[in-house]
Amino acid sequence: MNATAKTLFSMSRRDLITLVIFALVVLAMPIWLSPLGAAYPGLMQKFAIYAIFALGFNILFGLTGYLSFGHAAFLGVGSYTAVWSFKLLSMDVIPAIIFAVILSGIFAVAIGYLSLRRTGIYFSILTLAFAQMSYNLAYSVLTPITNGETSLQLSLRDPRVLDLAFGPREPGLPSASLFGHTFSGLEAFYFCAVVLLLAFFIAQKIFSSPFGMMLRAIKSNQTRMNYAGFNTRSYAMTAFVISGMYAGLAGALLAITDPLAGAERMQWTASGEVVLMTILGGVGTLIGPVIGAWLIKYFENIFSAFNDTALTHFFGFVPDGLREVVVAISSKFVGEGWQLTLGLLFVLVVMFLPGGIMEGVRRIRGLFGSGRTPQTGAVSRPQAAE
Repeated sequence: MNATAKTLFSMSRRDLITLVIFALVVLAMPIWLSPLGAAYPGLMQKFAIYAIFALGFNILFGLTGYLSFGHAAFLGVGSYTAVWSFKLLSMDVIPAIIFAVILSGIFAVAIGYLSLRRTGIYFSILTLAFAQMSYNLAYSVLTPITNGETSLQLSLRDPRVLDLAFGPREPGLPSASLFGHTFSGLEAFYFCAVVLLLAFFIAQKIFSSPFGMMLRAIKSNQTRMNYAGFNTRSYAMTAFVISGMYAGLAGALLAITDPLAGAERMQWTASGEVVLMTILGGVGTLIGPVIGAWLIKYFENIFSAFNDTALTHFFGFVPDGLREVVVAISSKFVGEGWQLTLGLLFVLVVMFLPGGIMEGVRRIRGLFGSGRTPQTGAVSRPQAAE
């Protein structure tokens, strides 16, 4: 093994422990999510996919400080590319992922080349504008490619030239496969989980690398870096492209688990959602955005399904007269009002834990650990990759 390979796979003891614990948590999702009512393969797939999306976004926003409001564009490009790979070439997921990541990276180069000419709020507005243009192109202009509002889907008339070269066409719509083995349910979840672990490992290496140190320096004081002779734009561009490729990977996995691609995945709300995930969990940390993604997807899919019957059962210990009042009040914050609860949680986190949920974890660890007063704010130390 040469020196480059040794550097790539060498890990500190702390990073190795973090990776192992994270792998155990991800692979054991069907167990620990069951009491929470979220052990559904489809939902666990979303947990893994949007964790990848948030990890990639955090490489840009958490390390360089560039806030993008247009990352949903790369998510959509990845989905469309994967579906077209299924339609034209093969139902095998490997080509779909490769093409989605590459095309999303190329698209990120084009958008980043223009957007990174500005910083701060101007950069954010530019990315938002490009994302909205991408959405409108997909929705109404490029309909021969995207199928517009009806979404791009598989068809019995799809050529799938590689699949036909190795066997006859099977009746009905095909399913995504890995080297000929079709999978769904828990198998599809574990495939997404393995991809998440690989994405987490790569992000971990970026965070602890000299490149990651340079990105943190850009976030700290980009002007000083420029005066010191560093080409900060090339570093920021690299981070932007890597982040876009992560989003493309997430988009491809969405298409793999549900073979269709729609323009709604490119809306500004999807870009805003990944921003909330990252801030809620902890900007600049590794675990934080993943926790934020899981929390928001749990609220969106499980917490939003609570109704008066579930609340009445939950508050069964409350006396009858008072129970109706408690249920009436609580019902405003669940079901269709789940976003109100999420908004209140976000406000509380921003006000009292500006470093996100991971800041709360560090404070608790500081109280029961070294006894030192934990620092507030987002992580800025190179070794802090919780």
